[in-house]
Amino acid sequence: MRHENFGRKKILFPALILASMAVDPISQWVGADDAKSSAAKPVIAKKVDDSTRTDGVKISSKHPLAPAVTAAVSSRDSLAKIKEYSATFAKREQIKGQVTKSVMDIKVRQEPFSVYLKYQEPHAGREVLYVSGLNKGNFLVHEEGIKALAGTLSLSPSGSDAMKENRYPVTEIGLHKMLDLLITQWEMEAKYGEITVKQSDEKVGDVDCKVFEATHTQQRAHFKFHKTKLFIAKETNLPIRLEQFGFPQKSGDTAPLVEEYTYSNIQPNGGLSDSDFDRKNKSYRF
Repeated sequence: MRHENFGRKKILFPALILASMAVDPISQWVGADDAKSSAAKPVIAKKVDDSTRTDGVKISSKHPLAPAVTAAVSSRDSLAKIKEYSATFAKREQIKGQVTKSVMDIKVRQEPFSVYLKYQEPHAGREVLYVSGLNKGNFLVHEEGIKALAGTLSLSPSGSDAMKENRYPVTEIGLHKMLDLLITQWEMEAKYGEITVKQSDEKVGDVDCKVFEATHTQQRAHFKFHKTKLFIAKETNLPIRLEQFGFPQKSGDTAPLVEEYTYSNIQPNGGLSDSDFDRKNKSYRF
């Protein structure tokens, strides 16, 4: 979720592990004739009457991604109740072949979309502020240490300086944006076969999560990632972690991590105000 200047009820869904099916998994939802040629080319799903429609997302209920998409949309419904929040945001991203890690405090407001970041590591003390509709669409950044001598900088979210350390611009940060991007990704992937999906239970820190893991068995131009894992907190139904892995270079290699976004210590609807997104806030250094 490019992502950062820079991703409720308990609903459990059965795991769908296609490899264990007795019949060819693709023929379960696209038809036997299409399945015969699946090894040679990607298979595009036919329109079917038996479908899952969730807030504009429509896929066959027989598609292996259906339970994952249903869970993601349910989580998005829970997010719709959250107008602002603060949290600890950690990300790992592969940029120019190297995996970098950042941890920061984050404040997010949905209307108008606003973001405040204060880095914990690296660049401890760096502050970033973005408010939709202000500053000609740019965000503000103030460094610490000797770099602070440059003062407050105004940068384009998608400019080269902003994207040196990030896969996504600050305009796409936050739980809502992260989940929307994933739902869009899965909706596109649901047009094709060559995918297995499984559900498991895991912890993120001390938070119990239901996890949906989608893996593409073949590398195709229309599949951006080899494997995707979405972690949804069981108690709150919030999407607290997203992991995306690239395709291994050769058989037997470990799938490389491309991006990982984790939100912890989430404080929803905690009373954030305009001052939390005002450069004149006396606790900020802009």
